[in-house]
Amino acid sequence: MSQAVRWYIIQTYSGYENAVKSDLERRVESMGMSDFIFRVIVPEETVIEKKADGKEKEKIKQLFPGYVFVEMMVTDESWFVVRNTPRVTGFLGSSGGGTKPVPLAPDEINQILLKIGVISKPTWTHLLGKTVEVISGTWTGLKGEVVFVDNDQEKLTVDLDLFGRATPTEFSVEEVKELKEN
Repeated sequence: MSQAVRWYIIQTYSGYENAVKSDLERRVESMGMSDFIFRVIVPEETVIEKKADGKEKEKIKQLFPGYVFVEMMVTDESWFVVRNTPRVTGFLGSSGGGTKPVPLAPDEINQILLKIGVISKPTWTHLLGKTVEVISGTWTGLKGEVVFVDNDQEKLTVDLDLFGRATPTEFSVEEVKELKEN
């Protein structure tokens, strides 16, 4: 039975997140679990705090105090290794008593990984000036040149040939596909 690799949240004593991360990484190594437990992260961000004397100081702030995120394949053994790491109080979404935890939805973990810089948002700037084909919606099958890319909104403006003239038309990136040149 093959298991999916998913992200899970483990609960820890607040203030011990990095200690749990280190302990878990050591346990994964020493117990030969690297084929089941892949990444352990403590989401943090750097914030600038102003002191009473007006000086600014950089401080690392936990985004989710008391939680550590683990990318893993849940098997009885991998679950046991994580669950029995010192200062781990349990999995978020597990009712205890040996029940397996509930994984994070991909869009939930991707937002967190984006925020802390583990992954970066895809860009479509490479499509600028390229020919694309519309693959859904009213204009399906039409081809045109990408003249503008809005990476934040994930939108493209494509010059479609409508009635003999180039007509700029906006599409989401999912509505078009790049045509490969021969």
